[in-house]
Amino acid sequence: MLVCMTTNDAQQRRRAPAGAAVLREDVTEAIRAAVFEELAAVGYARMSIEGIARRAGVGKTAVYRRWRSKLHLVLDLVSAVAVQGLPMPDTGSLEGDLRLLYEVTSRALRHPVASQIIPDLQAEAARNPDIAQAMQKALREGQHGVASGILRSAAARGELREDVDEDLALDLISGPLYWRAVVVRGDLSKGYLASLTGATAAALRAL
Repeated sequence: MLVCMTTNDAQQRRRAPAGAAVLREDVTEAIRAAVFEELAAVGYARMSIEGIARRAGVGKTAVYRRWRSKLHLVLDLVSAVAVQGLPMPDTGSLEGDLRLLYEVTSRALRHPVASQIIPDLQAEAARNPDIAQAMQKALREGQHGVASGILRSAAARGELREDVDEDLALDLISGPLYWRAVVVRGDLSKGYLASLTGATAAALRAL
């Protein structure tokens, strides 16, 4: 049963508990965007709450109300990226699913901000176990989660063995493009993704 509320009732329902700070979502999003820009510009080691606040156009207090340190801020952002994930391809074939995954991933890895942030956070992960854990979680829930779905779909269609070595298969799917785009930072030629798709599909079928 629907109940009509008076204006005062509605205001009371929306009112935050006594003493609680009301955090504006537009300010939160401005801070998140500023973190990505600051990471790309100066790297994690030189990044500061002051620099983030200045870039976001807010005071330091606005940042500290939401995150108690730059580490917790970065961990939150990395976790958010993992939750968003990649779209699950559903083209009806192994080659089609791999090609779509590679197209989406290559665009993300070649983004100017991402191309600066990812290597820096990977290097920081070697020194900071909290960042390492967050990065591993992001990979598992993002790229590897989608790749696992591709393997399951291909096995259900009879394109791959059902007992395929999943860990090795995930390495074959994710490793080459990451190596080319992030480690070597080489250009992707016009036919590279098509060639990579064919080679990966053939390697998966041989497992």
